[in-house]
Amino acid sequence: MIRYALTCANEELFEGWFASSADYDDQAARGLVECPLCGSRDIRKAPMAPAVARSREGGASPAELAARVRAHIREKFDYVGESFADEARAIHDGDAPDRPIWGEATPEEARALSDEGVPVAPLPDALAPTPPRKLN
Repeated sequence: MIRYALTCANEELFEGWFASSADYDDQAARGLVECPLCGSRDIRKAPMAPAVARSREGGASPAELAARVRAHIREKFDYVGESFADEARAIHDGDAPDRPIWGEATPEEARALSDEGVPVAPLPDALAPTPPRKLN
């Protein structure tokens, strides 16, 4: 896995995790990299030294580490789906029990939460678990 500091056309700074530099280049060229704060797809790498995770003999590979993170999130975090912004705000304001949550939010919702001081961060696709399926 490789982590890049990224910036958008609106000078928002955020980070993204990718399987490789070629993976970033491919996703950026196809317009798949989006600023989580404003939704801009005009993204470029910010100056930094990339952090590359390397496996050591006997250590876990990046794919194994990502699988562990996904399993941890599914086990320990509450999935709140599309009500993520409302639930994160309620937790921050003390109107809901304090607990780790994950779900979906639009770029506008993420920016509003950030502007309000609610601690949120995008979850890179490589680390995001699959949301539970709805039974109808």
